[in-house]
Amino acid sequence: MSSTISTAGTSVADTPTGPVAGSAAAARERRTTARLLSAGVVAGPLFLTVGSVQAATRDGFDLDRHPLSLLALGQLGFVQLANFVVTGVLLAVAAVGLRRALGPGAGATWGPRLVAGFGAGMVLAGVFVADPADGFPVGTPAGPGQVSWHGALHGLGFAVAMLSWVSACLVLARCFAARGRRARAAGCVAALAVAAAVAASPQVGSVGVRLVLVSAVQFALVAAVSAGLARAPRTA
Repeated sequence: MSSTISTAGTSVADTPTGPVAGSAAAARERRTTARLLSAGVVAGPLFLTVGSVQAATRDGFDLDRHPLSLLALGQLGFVQLANFVVTGVLLAVAAVGLRRALGPGAGATWGPRLVAGFGAGMVLAGVFVADPADGFPVGTPAGPGQVSWHGALHGLGFAVAMLSWVSACLVLARCFAARGRRARAAGCVAALAVAAAVAASPQVGSVGVRLVLVSAVQFALVAAVSAGLARAPRTA
């Protein structure tokens, strides 16, 4: 509410106080949180779209034989490098939104931290590129090739991203279960189970195809959690 002080016939309105100011501040906080969470919604579509376009247009690239990581090599490699880094940053931004939306409670600290770890692994895997292998870029001998120091760090980034995402699924499932959000908790466990099944199944396709499908599941979970919390922050 506002009060008015009259001095020598002049009225001066003070700033809003009490419940009105509190509700305005809460609304601003919700809007900020929703904007942060929107980064988690766009991260996956951005990464997969940019990667798919390159996979379809880069000379010599074959998703049946090559993971998307190899697109960071060659003359146009900077595109995929940027794709990794920007996606990782978006995941880190989403993690900040998750922390704000979840508030206090079991898993509310480590869940977002692990999502940020997922993003950090993506950045690491982008900055330190994979080694040429299996005929890509064009002119590279067939086979896995030798592992360089930057190739090893790329592999470390991949491992960090995967382990962080798996752990985030478990922690967020516990977080939502403790709040009585059983559908969200079940979604986290289901995403983990689907990703594991796709990664382990030789019937799904080549390693490159399986990695894309696993990535799609990973990003879909982050997007679903982010979108759900953006609609109802602090009520997760």
